[in-house]
Amino acid sequence: MLRLALLLIVIALPARAAETVVAGLSRESIGITTSFDGSEILIFGAVKRAAPEPSGPLDVIVTLEGPQGPVTVRRKSRQMGIWINTGSVEIPSAPTYYAVATTRPEHEFLAPEVDEIYRITVPQALRNYTDAIERANAAPYAEALQRIRLRQSLYKDNPGDVKLLDDTLFRADFKLPANLIEGDYKVRIFLVRKYRVIDEYTAPVSVRKVGLERWLYALSQNYPPLYGIMSLALAVFAGWAANAAFRRFFS
Repeated sequence: MLRLALLLIVIALPARAAETVVAGLSRESIGITTSFDGSEILIFGAVKRAAPEPSGPLDVIVTLEGPQGPVTVRRKSRQMGIWINTGSVEIPSAPTYYAVATTRPEHEFLAPEVDEIYRITVPQALRNYTDAIERANAAPYAEALQRIRLRQSLYKDNPGDVKLLDDTLFRADFKLPANLIEGDYKVRIFLVRKYRVIDEYTAPVSVRKVGLERWLYALSQNYPPLYGIMSLALAVFAGWAANAAFRRFFS
C-alpha cells in the first residue's frame, strides 16, 4: 500500500518538463459598491517552452477560489402543512465562491488521483469540509450546499471555457456574480499533458468594498456602538421626515 501511495504521488506531482505557465490578469482588484451588479475578469497567458513541444494533447485548467467561511445548512420538512426546519449541520469552512474552467471536460484528460491531490474540480475542491460531515452521516447536507451554490452561480464548472490557440496561447473569462463576498481570492492555472500536471501558476485577486460602503463596513466592525447609535439616529430621522412629508401634503 505504501508503494502504491508513493507511486500515485509521483505520478500526480508536476513533471519538471520544459513547459511552464506565463500568465496575467485583466484586473487584480475588484471594488464592490452599492451599484455593484457583478463583474468580469479575464485570465490569459502562454506556455513557455525551453525545448520542442512534447507529444500528446495539452490541456489548461483555470480555477478561481474565494475566501473560506462557515455556513449552516438546514433541512426543511413539511409538518402538518407547514414547512419547518427539521435539521441542520454547521460546516466550519467552505469556499464562498469556486469556479473552474477547462479546455474540455475534466474526465477526458485529468487522472482522478491527480484531481484528488490538487483538488481541482468542484467536488474535490470541497472535500476539505465534505470529508468531515460525511463521517457524521451528513452527506445530504453537503450535496444540498453544492446544489444551492451552483444555482446561485457561486460554484461553477465550465468545460470548454478555456480557449487554447496553437497549444501556446490561452484565455479564460470569468463572470462574477453580484452577490460576491469581500475577501482574498486565488487564481490557479494548471498545464496538463498525458493526465499529469506539468506546471502550476497561482495569483491573488482582491475583492473589497469601496467608497461609502467600505467606510460603513469598517465602522460597524471597529466601532459597533457608534454604528448602532448612528443607525438608530438615521432611522428616527427617516421616520420624522416621512411623517412631516405626510402632514404637509395630506393635511
